[in-house]
Amino acid sequence: MNAAPRIQTTAGRLAALGFADGARAERLLDELGPEAVGDFALLDDIVRAADPDLALTTLSRLVERDASVLGAFRDDPDLRRRVLGVFGLSAALGEHVVRHPECLPSIRSPRWPTLGDLREEMLVAVGADPDAAEPVAEPVTEGVAAGPGTSGPAMEALRVAYRNRLLHLATRDVTGECTLAEAAAALADLASAALEAALAIARAEVADAGDVRLAVIGMGKCGARELNYISDVDVVFVAEPKEGVDETKALQTATRLAQGMMRACSASTPEGALWEVDANLRPEGKMGPLVRSMESHLAYFRRWAKTWEFQALLKARPVAGDLELGQEYVAVVNELVWQAAARPHFVEDVQAMRRRVEAHVPAGEADRQIKLGPGGLRDIEFAVQLLQLVHGRSDPLLRRRATLSALAALSRGGYVGRDDAKALAEAYTFLRQVEHMLQLHRLRRTHMVPSDTADLRRLGRGLGMTTDPVGEFTTTWKRHALEVRRLHEKLFYRPLLQAVARLPETEARLSTAAATARLEALGYADPEGALRHIAALTSGVSRRAAIQRTLLPVMLGWFADAPDPDAGLLGFRQVSDKLGTTPWYLRLLRDETAAADRLARLLGTSKYVTGLLLHAPEAVAMLGSPAELAVRPAATLAAEAAAAVGRYAEDAETAVAAVRALRRRELFRTACADLSGLIDIEEVGQALSALNDVTIQAALDTAINKVTLERRAPFPTRMAVIAMGRLGGLESSYASDADVMFVHAPLPGAVERDAAVAAHAVAEETRRLLALPAPDPPLQIDAGLRPEGRQGPLVRTIASYRAYYDRWASHWEAQALLRARFCAGDAELGRAFVALVEPLRYPAEGISADAVREIRKLKARMEAERLPRGADPALHTKLGRGGLSDVEWVAQLIQLRHAGAVPVLRTTRTLDALRAAAGEGLLDPADEEVLAQAWLFASRIRDALMLVRGRAADSIPTPVKERVLLARALGYPPEGTEDFVEDYRRATRRARAVVERVFYEG
Repeated sequence: MNAAPRIQTTAGRLAALGFADGARAERLLDELGPEAVGDFALLDDIVRAADPDLALTTLSRLVERDASVLGAFRDDPDLRRRVLGVFGLSAALGEHVVRHPECLPSIRSPRWPTLGDLREEMLVAVGADPDAAEPVAEPVTEGVAAGPGTSGPAMEALRVAYRNRLLHLATRDVTGECTLAEAAAALADLASAALEAALAIARAEVADAGDVRLAVIGMGKCGARELNYISDVDVVFVAEPKEGVDETKALQTATRLAQGMMRACSASTPEGALWEVDANLRPEGKMGPLVRSMESHLAYFRRWAKTWEFQALLKARPVAGDLELGQEYVAVVNELVWQAAARPHFVEDVQAMRRRVEAHVPAGEADRQIKLGPGGLRDIEFAVQLLQLVHGRSDPLLRRRATLSALAALSRGGYVGRDDAKALAEAYTFLRQVEHMLQLHRLRRTHMVPSDTADLRRLGRGLGMTTDPVGEFTTTWKRHALEVRRLHEKLFYRPLLQAVARLPETEARLSTAAATARLEALGYADPEGALRHIAALTSGVSRRAAIQRTLLPVMLGWFADAPDPDAGLLGFRQVSDKLGTTPWYLRLLRDETAAADRLARLLGTSKYVTGLLLHAPEAVAMLGSPAELAVRPAATLAAEAAAAVGRYAEDAETAVAAVRALRRRELFRTACADLSGLIDIEEVGQALSALNDVTIQAALDTAINKVTLERRAPFPTRMAVIAMGRLGGLESSYASDADVMFVHAPLPGAVERDAAVAAHAVAEETRRLLALPAPDPPLQIDAGLRPEGRQGPLVRTIASYRAYYDRWASHWEAQALLRARFCAGDAELGRAFVALVEPLRYPAEGISADAVREIRKLKARMEAERLPRGADPALHTKLGRGGLSDVEWVAQLIQLRHAGAVPVLRTTRTLDALRAAAGEGLLDPADEEVLAQAWLFASRIRDALMLVRGRAADSIPTPVKERVLLARALGYPPEGTEDFVEDYRRATRRARAVVERVFYEG
């Protein structure tokens, strides 16, 4: 049996045509009358609109207000098509037409008026004479004194005239009669005309307005003639007194004029507001005077202005007021703009600008922001402007205000590839079209792509996407965003390769001078050297060179973001020279973006890491993932070291060389994890200390084996190594020596002297093996903390240590033993030694008052005598005020006084001792926090000095460049060097105050 035929209702047919609500559309069409229902051309134009429901709703309201509209639409299909196109996109402009149906005839003409015509139209609307040198709007009522806020009718008239022209432009825009660039320029001209009319309103309100020349300089998109439909209009004001007028009085008058003009545009009226006039790009921003003289502007720019201010001045253009004065202003500041890239802090300022742009994106909005989000408009605008600043110094053809024309000029000059410029121009055009449609809807300033399906559908249909508006729009948007995201590589780095390598490109290449200028602007101190490295890496037809040509454009950017780009690029060339023929190396960097990024930043930050990598370049492999950089367990390392010792049992030097190579690899792993922020400073100290323990154990085993072979007799004693100092506290740094003491216990039946000689030989051999010249960092064994110091025996028995400590131990030795910890050798013997010194370092009754005084005197003498000559006590991390020594002595004094009675204090670690003291009420928790922060900060700096410079140091360096590199390695931004130093001074000042109060009881 056949199913009954489906009868489609009118509402269903309307829904099929594109209405979201077919039933409502049917009702609204019926209300328009039979003529409208039968007018298929009218229905066809409604359906073509981006949002047919919105277009029909607005038309219904308009007809209700003025029924003659339908006849006008029948008589003029072009008018109908234009108006309904706008109605389908803009509820706000539809509302304007409903309020002012008399505006419709003004949009019949497809021709857009000139700037002069627009100026005249806006001035006439506010009752000003367009032919006057300084037009003044008509006062509100005759006989009423002019004053702020008295020009309400003129403001309303301005808004109506402005929106009439805005409607006219929108009809041309939505019907494709003008390009994006033409529409943006028309919007800027319309804004200029409105500003002129607003200034005429202000002149009617300000007495003595004729005493001053006032120029309004358009900035941003207004200055560049690429304005949005609704946007803040950025301006700055420059004024000069007329002849015979006092300058101070003239500037006061000009300020009132500027304020009145801004109010005339932004004040709320029954017709709404135009837009905000934003003068925050003026010198000193909101804190600076609203109006300045030409001389005042120039004095500020020459002395105080930052790079971003010159970047903003790229767009400067006279838009209203005294245009002759405005032209003089722009001509003078342009001379400064095109020298900005030669400024000393250009790179730092550029990086700060990039961070400021990213910081403006609210959390959770980045993925939908077409202006500030990834792959958004600001990415393109920023890069184009930066290239203009870099190359416009020597190429006047690049000195253009608008983004698209500047991009075209960069392409013609060979600074940007033709294909790249075309792709970026297409992306920019698409994103600006989307921005225009977003703002047209409600005439509100927005850059957020909506998530609502209906809104996305309107955007897609407005762009001509009819099959699947939402899907097509989303796909196109994401594609453009991804393309723009590659902009940094495309605009900055690939042309550098073209300048030095024979690449198969048809477009013009950067000259050597232009490539040098670009590298200089990106922060390379030796651009000629950088070009040589680039050429060496990319020249030729080998597979290696081809892959490097793919990698380098991205990596040059990462080097530029690192503290020392030149060192990064040099290190990369050196590593590549060593590993370039290794198949996995370039494949890893090509396929694992994170590995290449991490390598670039490490090489550009740390000479220590670079040095380790050059001696073991295969360690690059562990940069592939954070998991590879995780600190390995000590037991695993110990097993690997023992295996190496076993393999080379007959050759002590080779065995320890293998262990030192293992240590080098793990030092690299730890340093990379440290610089990548994967571990904190306490974890660094523990990892390095554990690694040193393993290394000492392996060297000790090797030395015992060697001495045993040489003696040709069993080894006669047991040996243990006791860690002291930072090693004992599990607080080793990259530059730390290994402070230790050696202890031995003769085996039963052994001759004591023979055992002592054998133990001494092993201790000396252990020290020798670990200090041998080699490409690996040495581990110096320092036994200076043993009884009698360097004058005493290198190795003692337990009994000898007991006899010495019972009779001769000083307070400083008890203090030093607070760090004593077994680290290698015979564990039972190690425990016996620790048990031996427990009563000495943790006296049951605490130390005496005399001992406390002696310790304080010793500390004071150290402060006076041990600080290196010329060192700044405020910047020496170890011995300086509030530094490591200060904090450690506080912890140790508390332990000596209370650990006998408070077992939780019995730890070799400084921070653990402080935490325990605070937990037991022996130290105020606030003081513990202050001390811990200073200790951690000083430890981080000490380690960072070694990482950055590749050699040990204790003081924050004086040279500015070294300070910058150190601050960057510690995570401070390029401009944050002084913040870093001040942060350290502040932390150590607070710590020193605690030391004075707690340690010295002052």
